[in-house]
Amino acid sequence: MTSADLLLDAFERIREVFHQVVEDLTPEMLVIQIAPETNSIAWLLWHLTRVQDHHIADAAGTEQIWTAQGWYERFGLPFEVSATGYGQRIEQVQAVRVGTVDLLTGYFDAVHAQTCRYIGGLANPDLDRVVDRSWNPPVTLGVRLVSIIADDLQHAGQAAFLRGAILSGSGATPIQT
Repeated sequence: MTSADLLLDAFERIREVFHQVVEDLTPEMLVIQIAPETNSIAWLLWHLTRVQDHHIADAAGTEQIWTAQGWYERFGLPFEVSATGYGQRIEQVQAVRVGTVDLLTGYFDAVHAQTCRYIGGLANPDLDRVVDRSWNPPVTLGVRLVSIIADDLQHAGQAAFLRGAILSGSGATPIQT
């Protein structure tokens, strides 16, 4: 197994959890908050996808899928095109709504495919390339990819927890806007 194979397996696990989370959910279920000031499934999945898209495009030196394939326009969110969810207030979390689950999965699947194409072309020495000098020590591609995986799995797990809470009827309430 190569390093690229290992990374591809990790990103595939994110895809599996993502699709399990949204299976049979409605757009209304995606925006339920289980308590005030908490994230919704829609926001968590949008955010993990935006971060992956942003970081992979940056590392690969390509345009983000968000803009290259028109997802920014399709989502129609009231955010700057560069928004990824970092530092957003609860009002912004609540603004992430989708008309169909397919919008969320379509964007994720496009980003996942781009991620897999990029990683599939990597060799072990590529992982040592510095991709971000704003940190001390500077961040290598390998560290950045592991960071994306860790962040995405954390958010996918949070979304899976929320799915369970919503489907069990454990006091979850729709967003009040």
